[in-house]
Amino acid sequence: MNARSRRRKGGGLIRAVVVIVVLIALAWLATLVFRGGGGNASASAPAPNDDLIKQGEYVARLGDCAACHTAPGGKPFAGGLPIASPVGTIYSTNITPDPTTGIGHYTYGQFERAVRRGIDAEGHTLYPAMPYPSYAKASDQDIQALYAYLMHKVAPVEQVNHAEGIPWPLSMRWPLTYWRWLFAPKVSTVETAATGDAALARGQYLVEGLGHCGACHTPRAFTLQEKALTPTDGTDYLSGGANDNWVAPSLRGELASGLGSVNEEDIVALLKNGRSERSAVFGGMGEVIEHSTRHMSDEDLAAIAHFLKTLPPARQENAITYDEATRKALTSGNVGATGAQLYVDNCATCHRTDGHGYGEVFPALAGNPVLNGPSADSAIRLVLHGGTMPVGRDAPAQFSMPAFRDRLSDQQIAEILTFVRASWGNRGDEVRAPDVSRLRDLPPTGHPLMTGYDPRAAMPAAKP
Repeated sequence: MNARSRRRKGGGLIRAVVVIVVLIALAWLATLVFRGGGGNASASAPAPNDDLIKQGEYVARLGDCAACHTAPGGKPFAGGLPIASPVGTIYSTNITPDPTTGIGHYTYGQFERAVRRGIDAEGHTLYPAMPYPSYAKASDQDIQALYAYLMHKVAPVEQVNHAEGIPWPLSMRWPLTYWRWLFAPKVSTVETAATGDAALARGQYLVEGLGHCGACHTPRAFTLQEKALTPTDGTDYLSGGANDNWVAPSLRGELASGLGSVNEEDIVALLKNGRSERSAVFGGMGEVIEHSTRHMSDEDLAAIAHFLKTLPPARQENAITYDEATRKALTSGNVGATGAQLYVDNCATCHRTDGHGYGEVFPALAGNPVLNGPSADSAIRLVLHGGTMPVGRDAPAQFSMPAFRDRLSDQQIAEILTFVRASWGNRGDEVRAPDVSRLRDLPPTGHPLMTGYDPRAAMPAAKP
């Protein structure tokens, strides 16, 4: 290559860099000029009264605000909770009414823009760890009540917000404006079907809006937005997701891995107490029970269950039919199947040889949707690290699953889980030792992780 060719190539590279820099600068300037988002930052709220503040306290429960805005051992709503994300660690902010480190200086309009539109008081877009795409469905009255509660009932805490653990250039906030423009819905009421069913409408409002169930139970795209925000967006909605390597199962009507085989009464029991005759809650959902759903009224819990049971399955599955073969083999002393002896030695005392467990104490394994889903991650984490059921409204006693990470090898855990996922009629796939090894060294507890997990992508290909 002669000198002229090298100069021409070098000049072309410089021009390309200049063009890229100019385009980035223009993109940044556009976010300053056309911030958008709507809402009036100077808007004022109705004068607070006891009824409004009481309603706001209930709205805070519905929205599960304390779970994210309270760090372990920290003051309520003072923030500081680390939230893992693919770009780094995000820390929740102080939402107490402290005027310097919290939201005490927020007008109602600024508060409304933050909660429903994802824009803070300085005009910056919030990370989507804050579920403002769901809160966009919350009513004006509920947001006004929440503001009254936080400003007039919550104790102010002077605690400076923790710096985000996100490296530059990913830490730049202005690109989030484009994310908000593309993926955050406009503030609007929940569009319910004109059925005349008040409970159905209320359940849909709670699930889509303040409850933000889709934040965990709907798969996310590569760009971290939920693939669907409402039932009208398709069957991705509430078809299953993941947080902190716990599988958030489908809340739709799948007969094996969803709620198709679960009645409304059992759904209410799980939300109220974290356990039912067949199932129990562990992992991140336990915090939802403790901070939110166990405080809901019976009417609201029934409305949520009623709405969820209207969602058709995203995947067509056959119902699990109980198979006596495993029970008969184990009770007769036949432990020849791989994993059977390990199950008898480590699991049968609580979950029994028939796989039925003990109602509201030790969950059934037979027919359990978690064991029949495409991913075994939740079961693996539970066996490795153990877990404790949340305190329920009518079930104050807590029962724990012991940790087996120091007692069993990766291969042994894989064999046990393969055994239970294929016994008593269960149809879960094989678990391999590398599946266990991948999760062994993760922290035993954690907080929501935004992922792109899609249960349909994890489904094995259909055999001819």
